[in-house]
Amino acid sequence: MNFLPRIAYADPLVSPAQPPLVSLDEQTQTRNKYLVERDSNQLYHADASTIFNWARENIAAPIVVTLSMENTVLAELASTHLPEADFLFLETGYHFPETLEVAAKVEKRYPNTLLRSVPVLSVSEQNRTYGPSLYRTNPTACCRMRKVEPLAASLSNYSAWVTGLRRADGPTRATTPAIELDAQGRIKINPLVTWTLEETETYTRTHNLIRHPLTDQGYLSIGCATCTLPVAEGQDPRAGRWAGSTKTECGLHL
Repeated sequence: MNFLPRIAYADPLVSPAQPPLVSLDEQTQTRNKYLVERDSNQLYHADASTIFNWARENIAAPIVVTLSMENTVLAELASTHLPEADFLFLETGYHFPETLEVAAKVEKRYPNTLLRSVPVLSVSEQNRTYGPSLYRTNPTACCRMRKVEPLAASLSNYSAWVTGLRRADGPTRATTPAIELDAQGRIKINPLVTWTLEETETYTRTHNLIRHPLTDQGYLSIGCATCTLPVAEGQDPRAGRWAGSTKTECGLHL
């Protein structure tokens, strides 16, 4: 009986070579640390406009706004409060087609430049290198290669970044601050942090924003199509992410 040779895949703990990262200069890191220590407590319960105004008044450009495209509230507010900021979308290669359609509509609707960050390896290259369906065999490694590392590379040109994190999204985000320092000393700004899912939906409808069609099908938190399911009534919005595993975060916000 003939047996096919076993394919030796690369260790998923070892990522492919990444582009060199640009570190923040020491002066900017010191300034960022000072701002967060000074203002984090007073902004903890602040509304989105207050947090955006703080960013505009205290942070020298450039700032980038990261968009998941599950809703477009952040894009709408950022285009008003930070019109010179870039938008950033992580093109993981595994998005729902509907998510890509929302991204295309955002690019047309808002004047901010939409940048698209891609992993070092395409999906097919990753399959050949680390084995098929890494999102199943090692979802943490897959998220690292397709989200965390591309984001780190894209942030190299910025001193601060804006996210759509909300405390209401689930237990792991319940105490998220309005502003914080990330591991590289950049200021991470979370202007929607006090918003509920209901407030997000109401704002979307009231202002006729671009809506992700899957939100009407029970997808309250939308990531890669391979790792996202709709949630049951009463579950927290992120219950459908990596369903069936203990994983709750992709690593972008840890």
